Amino acid sequence: MSDPILLKNARLAFDAASLVEISIADGRITAIGTGLAETGHDILECEGRLVTPGLIDCHTHIVHGGDRSGEFEMRLEGATYQEIAQAGGGIVSSVAATRALDPDALVAASMSRVDALLSEGVTTLEIKSGYGLSIEAELNMLRAARRIEDLRAVRVVTTWLAAHAMPKDFDGSKTDYIHDVAIAGLREAHAEGLVDAVDGFCETIAFSAEDIRPLFEEARKLGLPVKLHTEQLTRSGGTALAAEFGALSVDHFEYAGEAEVAQIAASGTVAVLLPGAYYMLNETQKPPVDALRKAGVPMALATDCNPGTSPLSSLLTTMNMGAVLFGLTVRECLDAVTVHAAQALGRVGEIGVLKPGAAADLAIWDVERPAQLVGRLGHHPLYKRIFKGAVTHG
Repeated sequence: MSDPILLKNARLAFDAASLVEISIADGRITAIGTGLAETGHDILECEGRLVTPGLIDCHTHIVHGGDRSGEFEMRLEGATYQEIAQAGGGIVSSVAATRALDPDALVAASMSRVDALLSEGVTTLEIKSGYGLSIEAELNMLRAARRIEDLRAVRVVTTWLAAHAMPKDFDGSKTDYIHDVAIAGLREAHAEGLVDAVDGFCETIAFSAEDIRPLFEEARKLGLPVKLHTEQLTRSGGTALAAEFGALSVDHFEYAGEAEVAQIAASGTVAVLLPGAYYMLNETQKPPVDALRKAGVPMALATDCNPGTSPLSSLLTTMNMGAVLFGLTVRECLDAVTVHAAQALGRVGEIGVLKPGAAADLAIWDVERPAQLVGRLGHHPLYKRIFKGAVTHG
């Protein structure tokens, strides 16, 4: 455990008028105020810099093999996501490259993307499987995700996403695949301690809500929370299933209407918006941000870091996209990668907040106000990053 730290002259987001002190011990925030005792603490002078919770990237596919830049060229020439998938591209094109790598090689292939996020103040990272599409390959992805947490000062939350696509080499129906791979593999992942949540891709090019239902029922039996990729490319009907199972989040959500917003408002589900995929796919259907605001639905932002539709490893750029493309305010953008992202991972009060008792995951920025984090591109303003009470960057 690191030595106690006292941050002095820190400026908190949206309370810039006064400077405060933050006391940290045993990996937790112990007090926030003024005139705090210095005895026994290392002093970290912030000199009026902005301090926020450590950032949270709550939706990534960061562990994978291979490259899909060729699909980027195809999209530039007019091909749609659905056409690329039907031609053998998309998710399934990453499968062979991912299956060819063992966990150590998957870690090595992923570290540059992970390090890019950590250099921007990210302290918690969600990592999904979903490019293996066989039991062993899916397990290897989550084994790699767990190893990243051992190699870097970052909290990793894992998600089982075997219900991502149908592999070309599977001889059976979607029902068979869900039972023989997604559910059977989930039981193994749970027994091995590899999985924190369960996800599925509910879309016309992937699985229907009824296809995914047995997987969610198994997750419930195992005591695992669920989340769902849904309403991304069409109004696919997954929201009702997500709400029924009290999903932590529905992700993408561009084609959702008022009925879907009302369903997740009632279930307490977070809407995770992914502007990187919206941008890369040159989409025009925006998520229903105004309706989500009016219904009081928490909105999170995430990179959706993946090899094809969102090769994005910058959460600061993601915030800018959330503001410019989706119309989120500066405060909504910062909440979207802290407190609401924590809620989307089922970690309310533990991370994503600055309060006594919360994890001492903090980012100290060379800026004076949050708009400078959201409103600039290509800016690298991180001064220091603190994870579990220890300074890890800067």
